[in-house]
Amino acid sequence: MEQERNDYYPYQNVAPVMSIGQWLVTFLLMAIPIVNIIMIIVWLTSKDENPNRKNWVLAYLIVVAISFVLTFIIFGSITSFFSALGSL
Repeated sequence: MEQERNDYYPYQNVAPVMSIGQWLVTFLLMAIPIVNIIMIIVWLTSKDENPNRKNWVLAYLIVVAISFVLTFIIFGSITSFFSALGSL
């Protein structure tokens, strides 16, 4: 008979779940122009910050970086297309 494997350790560090209110405050702060940059820096550098929020901020920054790169590529393509079209 096989013994059931339990990967849960009783003293494992588990991050507390963020409530709906905490997420609403997070999204509200991210909607305020200068405050969002300050809060991103605070959330990423704070050692006491909830890991869920920290991971969300990292994912948010990755999405923003990808969006900027794609915007520049698309804008450059459109600009070069119209530039080539104008030289005909």
